[in-house]
Amino acid sequence: MVDLSTDWLVNGVLDRLERILPAQRPIALHEPALEANAWATVKDCLASGWVSSVGTYVDRFERELAESTGIAHAIATVNGTAALHTSLLLAGVAAGDEVLLPALTFVGSANPVATIGAVPHFVDCAEDTLGIDPQALATHLEKIAEQRDDACFNRRSGRRIRALMVVHVLGHLADMAALSKIAENYGLHVIEDAAEALGSRRDGRHAGAWGVLSALSFNGNKIITTGGGGALLTADADLAQRARALTTTAKRPHPWAFEHDQVAFNYRMPNLNAALGVAQLEHLDALLAAKRHLATVYRDTFEDLEGVEVFREPATCQGNQWLNLLLLPDAVQRDALLGAAHARGLLLRPFWTPLHHLPMYTGTPRAELRTTEHLFARGVCLPSSAALAATIRAAA
Repeated sequence: MVDLSTDWLVNGVLDRLERILPAQRPIALHEPALEANAWATVKDCLASGWVSSVGTYVDRFERELAESTGIAHAIATVNGTAALHTSLLLAGVAAGDEVLLPALTFVGSANPVATIGAVPHFVDCAEDTLGIDPQALATHLEKIAEQRDDACFNRRSGRRIRALMVVHVLGHLADMAALSKIAENYGLHVIEDAAEALGSRRDGRHAGAWGVLSALSFNGNKIITTGGGGALLTADADLAQRARALTTTAKRPHPWAFEHDQVAFNYRMPNLNAALGVAQLEHLDALLAAKRHLATVYRDTFEDLEGVEVFREPATCQGNQWLNLLLLPDAVQRDALLGAAHARGLLLRPFWTPLHHLPMYTGTPRAELRTTEHLFARGVCLPSSAALAATIRAAA
């Protein structure tokens, strides 16, 4: 019988990480990979003088992003939260509505819901995708949902359930076919929080291709970065036009007059950030290949260590491997590993604290969240920058 004590397990994990990771410390969880063309592109933007929300790089970034994802329309925003907020508004989410979303996600998924005055309604995730579990969602809705006048209501709270927000956790796509069918049965708008999922595909379709609206993020820790930035994606031309208006203060076209026809937001991405995004998109395929190679190295490295496993996505998925996830037996080993790793300059990270544990969301409606709690107790994210694939030493 192998000794699975905490010390034995933690030392086994650290020893294997030390074999393959570079000696230089600290090693961050995720860092941007900025190629030489990024400098040239940003300098060109600076030289043009067009550095704010109007410029050729914004148009080019949106066009190339749409081409890369296969989704007809991309609207670049100041960050992923702005894209998600706009998506919720365009889906008709209003104060007093409920929005179904996973509890195992970054707080930025729920905050735009609350900002509108709507109520996050947390549902459980699936172990095989990390995203919302279709069967658990269906079971929960059978218990709490009722149809009135072709709309879905929570019979316990009396509030309308307006939308289903699916989050592609760590870049792994949820079972969108099953979730979309459930949403259709209950008359719910599907919004994809694909902040972490640029380059991820399921059944050949890019993240964001199922929902009526979806949101990407280009924060400094994402697959590509624009410094800060995000984008709203949609296949609907009318929604795209409304999104452009809503993110540019709803200013009506006019050579000099400032006429606005609705309450709207200054959410457009600056041209300077878009210039960096254009340069980054040129290297997207190489970045994805590097990250998938790193994921393979991690799987091989931990294959023979009893008590741990590296998360593997379903066979129909091709994730971007944004963050590699190591699963341990329980929270005791998780916390011990995090402490020991940080002491060595290895900046591992746990899952986000499940949202129903946060003080502002403790009283919100939720389903049973057993898998959420289980994954949170076991999960540790490993250093996952694309640059590691180029410098990593061969596993012993």
